[in-house]
Amino acid sequence: MFITLEGPEGSGKTTQIAKVAKYLEERGYSVYRTREPGGTAIGDQIRATLLALGNTEMHPRAEALLLQASRAQLVEEVILPRLKAGEIVLCDRYADSTLAYQGYGHQNDLASLREIINYATGGLWPDLTILLDIDVEEGLKRRNEAGDMNRLDALELDFHRRVRQGYHQLAKAEPERWVIVKANRSFEAIQQELRKVILERL
Repeated sequence: MFITLEGPEGSGKTTQIAKVAKYLEERGYSVYRTREPGGTAIGDQIRATLLALGNTEMHPRAEALLLQASRAQLVEEVILPRLKAGEIVLCDRYADSTLAYQGYGHQNDLASLREIINYATGGLWPDLTILLDIDVEEGLKRRNEAGDMNRLDALELDFHRRVRQGYHQLAKAEPERWVIVKANRSFEAIQQELRKVILERL
């Protein structure tokens, strides 16, 4: 089963997904956890370029294509082999991030983005996508306080608002795949809901 966690900046995906993976492993499931962009040696090099604060001149189309290069490598090298081996793959961000950030955020054509995503992934989409939803201002405040800001975090507030709205549009269009979890609660409350949602699908 292929499960992805999505959400605006500061929604807590990375810390939550690590604990979910550990919980599932303790219950006897074979789990592999990865992230985007990155997840492979090649993908991590692309990630460094994408997130570097100094790369302010990066064009949104170049950004979208770099993400697909990283994603193509991750799908072929990691995700597909793990799924074929019967493992649960948990991924911190995936294709929906491109639609939310490069599509709704940067206002690129969604149909064109879907085409290059499907080319990069061979048409692989998640079985379950969980949106950790949080107010943009609160999420960015968390990121800033953690001292972990990157190039995308530093974009204007309206960009991040469009990203969040985009996520909600994507979830509305595919309610059978998406589950929205409120991320402005305690870590444990969110973790418990994530476990419940995933176990129900498994």
